[in-house]
Amino acid sequence: MSAVAQATLELFDLTRQWPALRDDALRTFERIAAAGRFSLGAELEAFEAEFARYCETTHCVGVANGTAALALALRALGAGPGREVVTVAHTFVGTVEAIAATGARPVFVDIDPDTRCMDASALDAVLRPRTAAVLAVHLYGRPAPMDAIRARCDAAGVPVVEDAAQAHGAFLGGRRAGSLGAAGCFSFYPTKPLGAMGDGGAVATDDPELAAVVRSLRHHGSAPGDANRHERVGGTERLDELQAAILRLKLPRLDAEALERGELAARYREQLAGLPLDLPPADAPGERSVQHLFVVELAERDRVRDALRADGIGTGVHYPTPVHLQPAWRGLGYAAGDLPASERAAARVLSLPMFTGLQDWEIDRVCAALRRALTGASADVYGAR
Repeated sequence: MSAVAQATLELFDLTRQWPALRDDALRTFERIAAAGRFSLGAELEAFEAEFARYCETTHCVGVANGTAALALALRALGAGPGREVVTVAHTFVGTVEAIAATGARPVFVDIDPDTRCMDASALDAVLRPRTAAVLAVHLYGRPAPMDAIRARCDAAGVPVVEDAAQAHGAFLGGRRAGSLGAAGCFSFYPTKPLGAMGDGGAVATDDPELAAVVRSLRHHGSAPGDANRHERVGGTERLDELQAAILRLKLPRLDAEALERGELAARYREQLAGLPLDLPPADAPGERSVQHLFVVELAERDRVRDALRADGIGTGVHYPTPVHLQPAWRGLGYAAGDLPASERAAARVLSLPMFTGLQDWEIDRVCAALRRALTGASADVYGAR
């Protein structure tokens, strides 16, 4: 086995992005440092306009992180004490923390076992007058079934918010993620399809009133054009100038990188066909996932993960315990067995390396190690490249 092959392959390797960004990024840092404006300046304003155009919405408000984006959008839609927000438990806990931050009660529905996104049919049992919003998660870069979700929510007069933290650039029915509901909420955490060099987030919307409220809430509830007049109780949830500038540099590359990850996913599918595991479903007509993660399901997940670790392959589990079974959320009253599809996925999902710059031979290496772990085969197919 070569020295290259023996090196650990991480789940994400963000260092591969830096050479292409380095010169532009250093010039950007110098420009912003020389100007001495680090908050609510020209870089943020420009990024908001550019990302709104990218999402095909009329407004974008940059905020501190993806959890803040969700919480502020939900607050702007009326979520608060005495109200409920419906979402899924098979998601990052930040989705549910955002609901709790408003004072509303999280209500969970199960997922579709094939797509692992919200089961729209489950909404029929939980939509009621106190439902402030439905929070649909575009999981692993795959759009949730927004047409079916919207049909039920529109009939009930309930707005839909997109948790698009993993789905920058995804398409459904010819429209981009972020433009499919009342608001689309994004995270720019460094590992995301559009990642900053730190934390960041945004709310995209076509609703000018919602955008204005989020803009106020992110900066102490201030009035437009008057930072000393506070019209509502807000906080400090701004996207800073340095992160906005980095995101502006990376945004023009986003679609090309999504296509690259799509090609990597296709190679995974080809190499893993016929093995005793479940591959993520292929995109349906009119749908494009951006392959933020490549997640398989398999029995004996933890044993296989240990075998891959011994072979120098980094993996992840997104997510090992559904939120309704986490200790912090016991007070909601859910128990094991309440969300069977979510619980089954949590026990079986395994994320394989997926990032821009990953090489074909590295995909082959992962697949060879996975084949050995599953079948005991000794074939080493990744040495030739």
